[in-house]
Amino acid sequence: MKLSRTAEVVLKKRYLLKNEKGEVIETPEEMVWRVARAIAKAEENYGNNPDDWAKKFFKIMWNQEFMPNSPTLMNAGTPLGQLSACFVLPVEDSIDGIFKALWDMAKVQKSGGGTGFSFSRLRPKGDIVKSTMGVASGPVSFMKIFDAATEQIKQGGRRRGANMGILRCDHPDIEEFIKAKWEEGVLRNFNISVAVTDRFMEALKRDEDYELINPRTGEVVKKVSAKRIFNLIVEGAWRNGEPGLVFIDEVNRHNPTPHVGIIEATNPCGEQPLLPYESCNLGSINLAKFVKGKDFDWDTLREVVWISVRFLDDVIDVNCYPIPEIEKMTKANRKIGLGVMGWADALFLLEIPYDSVEALQLAEKVMNFIQEESHKASQALAEERGVFPNWKGSVWEKRGIKIRNATTTTIAPTGTISIISNCSSGIEPVFALAYRRENILDGESFFEINYIFEEALKRRSLYSEEIVAKVAESGSIQKLELPEDLKKVFKCALDIDPEWHVRMQAAFQKYTDNAVSKTINLPNSATKKDVEKAFLLAYELKCKGITVYRDGSREEQVLKIKKVEEEKKKLVKPSKYIEPRPRPRVTKGVTIETKTGCGSLYVTINEDNEGIAEVFVQLGKSGGCAASQTEAIGRLLSISLRSWINPEVLIKQLKNIRCPSIGFDSGEVITSCADGVAKVLEKYLKGEYRKIKFEVEGIKPLTEFTEVSEVTEKSRTKSIGGVCPECGNVLEYGEGCATCKFCGFTKCG
Repeated sequence: MKLSRTAEVVLKKRYLLKNEKGEVIETPEEMVWRVARAIAKAEENYGNNPDDWAKKFFKIMWNQEFMPNSPTLMNAGTPLGQLSACFVLPVEDSIDGIFKALWDMAKVQKSGGGTGFSFSRLRPKGDIVKSTMGVASGPVSFMKIFDAATEQIKQGGRRRGANMGILRCDHPDIEEFIKAKWEEGVLRNFNISVAVTDRFMEALKRDEDYELINPRTGEVVKKVSAKRIFNLIVEGAWRNGEPGLVFIDEVNRHNPTPHVGIIEATNPCGEQPLLPYESCNLGSINLAKFVKGKDFDWDTLREVVWISVRFLDDVIDVNCYPIPEIEKMTKANRKIGLGVMGWADALFLLEIPYDSVEALQLAEKVMNFIQEESHKASQALAEERGVFPNWKGSVWEKRGIKIRNATTTTIAPTGTISIISNCSSGIEPVFALAYRRENILDGESFFEINYIFEEALKRRSLYSEEIVAKVAESGSIQKLELPEDLKKVFKCALDIDPEWHVRMQAAFQKYTDNAVSKTINLPNSATKKDVEKAFLLAYELKCKGITVYRDGSREEQVLKIKKVEEEKKKLVKPSKYIEPRPRPRVTKGVTIETKTGCGSLYVTINEDNEGIAEVFVQLGKSGGCAASQTEAIGRLLSISLRSWINPEVLIKQLKNIRCPSIGFDSGEVITSCADGVAKVLEKYLKGEYRKIKFEVEGIKPLTEFTEVSEVTEKSRTKSIGGVCPECGNVLEYGEGCATCKFCGFTKCG
């Protein structure tokens, strides 16, 4: 296996087995054999020699032609043994149902899986709860509980928790849901998507109202403008990429087992629509490995597709399922999801621009081939092993086709497995042609360049360390003095018009059983109209969903495209230290109570004529260390505010600090005392506590504060996702997740 330096780091950090001391105890070759032998054991069930198939499974992985999803690489052949990446869990409209889903989520995430939920069955906020004669708090409040639980679970010690939260467009709480992630840091472990119906899209087209329906009673609550709701969705997506859209009727038009149930939700990155309690194991073929001259090696690709389908079907048999309901449903439908990665690299090798009709036509040809061959392979398995148990009544029975798996193809995000395979991620264009890497383990700094681009430069005698450094500075070559034909082929994500992103997704979706995980990357300058156009085009082209991301739209994204030197010009150091204004003898203010995991927190905010003069913080009747810490928070806030420090900066520093005791205040998660203080201060500045009129002036609403930009020394490379919190390198945002191509860190939501 030809491993890049980055792949070696990722394997050691996340995949290779370790002993109790944290020391790596297997080589990459041993890892691949571990996985191959564990999966091939399923062959014994069908009278086959597992050693023969283990060799074939090993070969396609070792050659980097195929790679299964991360849980399979991590857990196959280990006591944990949970091999699936994607799960959907039902959330029923009762306390028992909600917390059963929470318990199931914990079991799934602990074992390494990502979870998707539809919260559409929950009664709306303010609706009656007959058992207590109280009122319901609504889906969003319960999502925050799921989010807080995920924060505490580190999957299998190696994978972070990730969720998808979906709400139907006709749920009465849809506006609250759409705005749920407008505030940075809220639902940080969720991707969210609105399930939009054909009826909604028709109402939008005609500029009409549509009905909001209480899921508890089935009654119409009110009618609202489809255009207004759509504009809110566009606003959120433009702000920070959330929410996305799931075209739920299009999804169910392709549901292979409608007699079993209706699909309501997807996995965290949206590529795998699933029935309640279904799971799916995924794997991806590295298309770059099959480029031969100016075409694909179709015979070898066919062979690898057939072996991969068998591998994924075997996974279902040897898998250790986290709860019985998942095992039952998964084995009843036997869904698998074979997809692709290395698409951008394949186009580089073929010298075909990503944003071209030729690329779209080739995408359809390649995926149609994989789709047909995967179906043939699954039909051959059905002859050998039998059809999936829910086959009778399925669309396959109606077509007269006996098949082993209800679905066979999915285009998944391939964040870390594409690193191991040394190829581009999924069907995304590359995010940068070169990076400067920082190895925090030994302090080494080095450049990493796309190997195909490097070879192209060398063929033309254009390669030099100076050129690589320039490319790494921005990631793109479009503004460099290089041949135009080179620029035409070697484009990065932000060099490509959003329409081509959507059309590429649609081209692959045309021949994919499940769905396609892809992010429509927009430049920072993109308008809300651009987002709207992308959404409408995706619906028109029969995509099953869409996610957009405008570069730099998230506050967590520290890295910018501009050079460090240009950003530094904006920073002006004060000539001397700032002295805070003195505290006046008389101030006026309010004391606000909020609930934390440690008890009631009382925050007193006092003002003078200049604005907030001081903040006092007290935690119930606490003493000792707790009292001293809350007093320290108050003192530091007070002196900072009297020094005219932007309150928004202070709020950001305190917000979402976490301690082991999580609290809930009116349905809002309070992660620590510091977080509680920050949220009280933020609400105060927004005017939410101002029932008492004050005569003082000088407090501006939060929206008027000037934006503060942070600069780091690593701002040398174009970024789409920010800074990796583990190693400090560039994050790439795509397919619903931020991925570090250096250490393998991934985070969804």
